Amino acid sequence: MDYQLPSLEELRENSFVVRLPLRVMFRGVVQREALLIQGPAGWGEFSPFLEYGPAEASRWLAAGIESAYQPYPETTIERIPVNATLPAVTTEQVSRVLGQYDAPHTIKIKVAESGQILQDDIARVAETRRLYPDAKLRVDANAGWTLDQAVPALARLSEYGLEYAEQPVPGIADLARLRERLAARGVELKIAADESVRKHTDPVEVARMGAADLMVIKTQPLGGIAEALRIVEQAGLDAVVSSALDTSIGLGQAAALAASLPELKYACGLSTGTLFKDDVTEQPLIAHGGYLDVRRPAVSRAKIRHYSVEPDSFTWWMQRLEQSYAHLSTRPQADSSFAGS
Repeated sequence: MDYQLPSLEELRENSFVVRLPLRVMFRGVVQREALLIQGPAGWGEFSPFLEYGPAEASRWLAAGIESAYQPYPETTIERIPVNATLPAVTTEQVSRVLGQYDAPHTIKIKVAESGQILQDDIARVAETRRLYPDAKLRVDANAGWTLDQAVPALARLSEYGLEYAEQPVPGIADLARLRERLAARGVELKIAADESVRKHTDPVEVARMGAADLMVIKTQPLGGIAEALRIVEQAGLDAVVSSALDTSIGLGQAAALAASLPELKYACGLSTGTLFKDDVTEQPLIAHGGYLDVRRPAVSRAKIRHYSVEPDSFTWWMQRLEQSYAHLSTRPQADSSFAGS
């Protein structure tokens, strides 16, 4: 549904910036900052990682505006299956971290962490398999390996029965080469594209190049629910809905996306709310029995006040909002209507 792009002034007046503590280091941070937008439909989240520039961050803003100004798509699905996420922790920490999840039937394990070696990854995956022998395991390298590193690493890790490997190498061309090399070695392992979808100017190219068996879609990085559904339809690949370490506001939007897919074959990566010590709502989106409710969380004003950032950080986020808005407002048709694309 098309709708008017709100003015920058309106967004500024209805924006709040918070800094939430995490239980464990994730992507090198122990705190997560997010700008929340209050709109006529509810709340939206704008939380691109701090290193992202205005052009890339503008897609995250599109998603935040869509969530604040548009109702979620109607669906009869009330809850969705989710995976637990295991950061690149030591073997000794695996049990404690995964113990924070309720009935993990599917576990995504971070690998290829900077400063670690393959043996660290093997030990982490092996310990997870020992603790959860019946769970589906998937690994996520965040493009941390070269092609030459990824082939032997995945050949070794696949021995633990992986559902798929997410973005083992950077770039679409190397993903395609990786699939060829693994097949030549007789390694049967599905490859999922994440960064090659959300960071690429043409997210559908992974399908045209035969670079992946499935695609990971994230609501904020792709520009919202409508745009993510369009990409999935054009690509023709199975999709896994995941989060970008969102607060419960972003998780609510992502859950609505998952519930709107034509078919949901894989557990979603939307149980990352467990990684937060606290959230912006009194009823955080936390999985129960391995499933997450599809709902729009209510924001707590008291939580927003408690976790508000200092004035300098707020000013920085307002500048980031302005820069991202400038990119967003110059896209085709943005002057008359806005479809989150």
